[in-house]
Amino acid sequence: MIDTEKLSSYAEGIGLSLGQAQLETFDLYAQMLVEWNQKINLTAITKPEEIVVKHFLDSLMLLNAVSLEEGARLVDVGTGAGFPSVPVKIARPQLELTLLDSLNKRILFLKELSAALGQQNHCVHIRAEEAGKSAAYREQYDLATARAVAHLRELSEYCLPLVRVGGRFAALKGGEIEQELTESEKAVREMGGKIAGVRQFSLPDGSARTIVVIEKISQTLTKYPRPHAKIAKFPLI
Repeated sequence: MIDTEKLSSYAEGIGLSLGQAQLETFDLYAQMLVEWNQKINLTAITKPEEIVVKHFLDSLMLLNAVSLEEGARLVDVGTGAGFPSVPVKIARPQLELTLLDSLNKRILFLKELSAALGQQNHCVHIRAEEAGKSAAYREQYDLATARAVAHLRELSEYCLPLVRVGGRFAALKGGEIEQELTESEKAVREMGGKIAGVRQFSLPDGSARTIVVIEKISQTLTKYPRPHAKIAKFPLI
């Protein structure tokens, strides 16, 4: 379905070497994404070239922003159709991956996808703020990721409680980030984090992207994360 040679070339351009089996896995992923998208709303991006660039390559850029040790525990918050974490695990198969989403239909897709791709992922139907309060997930992960349109301020409250002290949270954002970074300073600090890096790049189609990396330097206070309605009504500013 997708042009695997082009994906391979794009990956090499960011320092990643994908073998034939990995490229075939990406192709299967694209096929399942399009097939399932006809039944449930997973993505507005369904053209093969756009899937390669805006889903797969965009996700793989995470590996340019953070280093991951073999066997690292990664949690993807509000993962949707599995981005960015499932493509990252195709490139780094030894990662231990937990996929969180609040919509059960997406979790059903992710379970089928994980099985088809040969990934033993933990696919969990739960809201992020509930996971952050649960001992099973709270401060258990080396890396939390989110590729979401939500403000970094809110994403920090959802994601940083899941990260162990010494771990990181990586937020995949669009191009404009300076104002959002300023507006998120209090939330990041309150969650026990500090901005560790801001990686900006452009995709082959010219789209601007930013990955904000936040290091967890102290435990998150037990009062966080707050319920969703409170996070929305009373942002940490």
